[in-house]
Amino acid sequence: MTKISFMEVIDRTFEGQYMSQEKFDLEVFVPELSKVINKYKVQYDPDICVPNDDDLADRVFQAGLEFYQNVGTYCVNTERVVRFTEAEISAALKAAAAEVYFGEGKDRRRLVGRKPDSSLSPFCFLGAGGVSVSSDELFIKLVQAYGEIDIADSLTMPSMIQVNGRRVRPNSPLEVMAAIYSTRLMREGLTRAGRPGMPTMNAIACASSDIAKVAGSIGLRPTDGWMMGSTAELKIETPRLNEIAYVRELGGRIVAETTPLLGGYCGGPEGVAVASVAYHLHAIMILRGDCQLHAPLHIKHVCATDPRLLWALSLGAQAITRNSHNPLMISPFMAAGPMEEMCFFETAAAVTAIIVSGSNLEGLITHGGATTDLLGPLTTQFSGEVAHAVVGMDRKEADSIVGRLCEKYKGNLENAPKGKTYQQAYDVKTGKPLPESLHTYEHMKKVIADYGISV
Repeated sequence: MTKISFMEVIDRTFEGQYMSQEKFDLEVFVPELSKVINKYKVQYDPDICVPNDDDLADRVFQAGLEFYQNVGTYCVNTERVVRFTEAEISAALKAAAAEVYFGEGKDRRRLVGRKPDSSLSPFCFLGAGGVSVSSDELFIKLVQAYGEIDIADSLTMPSMIQVNGRRVRPNSPLEVMAAIYSTRLMREGLTRAGRPGMPTMNAIACASSDIAKVAGSIGLRPTDGWMMGSTAELKIETPRLNEIAYVRELGGRIVAETTPLLGGYCGGPEGVAVASVAYHLHAIMILRGDCQLHAPLHIKHVCATDPRLLWALSLGAQAITRNSHNPLMISPFMAAGPMEEMCFFETAAAVTAIIVSGSNLEGLITHGGATTDLLGPLTTQFSGEVAHAVVGMDRKEADSIVGRLCEKYKGNLENAPKGKTYQQAYDVKTGKPLPESLHTYEHMKKVIADYGISV
């Protein structure tokens, strides 16, 4: 059977089963998830952060496959459920991309699917993670600094909060203008970094509407990536489908963004692990992703570093990477802010769990990504260095290391320190880290080495 077309997906958003959103959440999603968790005997082990059980990972994949087949994706605007048969899902998995090329010239990079315990170096999608910045000058400085990180394969951009001195307002001409302008600033920053062909995957981070994302695409190349997000849990909105239709016609690469929530309709870590597999299928079937960017979050702490969530994202990643060749990246949010020791411990724990489970990396969003200018290149560089340092490490060793790292911060997740803004940690004029920041970075590299991660 051939993979179903995007046009068929659109048809099903109009012709699928009619259902209220509340019924989908409470009478379909929640009970079906509970049923497959019990059927496939998926049970959280609080003594483990990085599971090392291939049979469990494969059961989670089967649970996620059955769950998605029964539940499908809910289209918010049409109030219809889009479902697929097992044969349709199987054909789509087989036809999914196994490798994707991003960028041009000397900056061209290849993203491939990895496996648990792999010795294959990860693709590092590094940068600002869409965190907002207060000025055009800072936008360019950050892009340049991120571009100068040697191990960065692709960049994630900051988000503009103003254009021509005016606050960007969603669904307005100002949003459209900011989206267009941000890609110009991005090109300037990459040129200054000496990497003009370097790819980006969310250059239009300030765009919340489909028209702004389309407008901002003026400054992008087909070899860049377009982030296409969905709504928790397993929902899609028509504006996102509009964006997908446009990018497919343009010949661009689609990065399918998915975010299950621990403590929401997914429930506990078992539910997040199984839902992660369903989201992988949703990313291929609905979002038409060339690759997936997965970002599980704790609904209260807005981070991925709670030990229960580390178990879930690690197990979910193993289930996906053992049973699908479509490339996976995981974006772990930190609870603490930049240049805090807690942030370095969280980063080391989360990145280690991700890489040994077969994923590639997006890094690094700190303190939930909610504060303007709360970002900087040192913490981002550290995440990529950890990713490369743990290549080839097996899951059993990783679990011991991650467990010890979690002990250093897990009691502070609810009241994590905010950290330092760019202006507090770097010389704004030169873009170089202040001596105190550089000292913290070098000190934490030595501390992490004592845990078995030599960066």
